[in-house]
Amino acid sequence: MTSPTSAQSVPAKPSNWNLPNAITVIRILLAPIFFWMLLADNGADGGLRYAAAILFILAIATDGIDGHLARRNNQVTDLGKILDPIADKVLTGGALVGLSILGELPWWVTIIILIREVGITVYRFAVLSQRVIPASRGGKIKTLAQSIAISLALLPLWVPLGDWMFVVNAIFMSIAFVLTVITGLDYLYQDFKLNKAKKQ
Repeated sequence: MTSPTSAQSVPAKPSNWNLPNAITVIRILLAPIFFWMLLADNGADGGLRYAAAILFILAIATDGIDGHLARRNNQVTDLGKILDPIADKVLTGGALVGLSILGELPWWVTIIILIREVGITVYRFAVLSQRVIPASRGGKIKTLAQSIAISLALLPLWVPLGDWMFVVNAIFMSIAFVLTVITGLDYLYQDFKLNKAKKQ
C-alpha cells in the first residue's frame, strides 16, 4: 500500500532549457557585438554609436523580462541565478571599459565599479552553500542608476542638445558611482551582521 506521503507528487525541477535562460544567454552574446559597435569607429557620433547605445538599452531592458518570465512560469533555475548577474556585469562592465578606452570616463571610476561588481558577485557565489545574500532595494536602485547613467553616456545627445548634456551625464554617473560604492559596503555589512547572528 502506498503511503500518502509517497503518493504526493514532487514538483518537477524546471529545465535549464527555457525561455528566460535563453534571453539571458542572448544578452551575454550581445555584449561583444555592442562592444565592437562602440569602438569600431573610435566612438564617433555616427550610426554605430547610436546603434551601440540602442543595443545596450534593449539588452539591459531584457533583464527585467527574463526574471519576470522565470517567476511567472515557475522556471527559476540555478543556472539562471548564475547567468543573470554575469550577463549584467558583462554588459555594464563592457560599456564602462569601452567609455574609458574612448577617454569619456576616467579609468579609476571604471576600475572601482568593476571591483565592487565582480567582488560582490564572486563573494555571493562563494558563500552560496552557507547562506544567500539577497538583492537589496539599494542594490536594485543602484542597478537602475547605472543603467540610466551608462545609457546617457553612450547616447551622443550632446550633438542635438548641446554641451550641457555633458553636465547631465556627469551628474548621473556620479550618482551611480556613489550608489555602487555605498551598496557594496552595505552588502558586506549586512552579511557580516547576518553571519554573526547565526553564530551566536
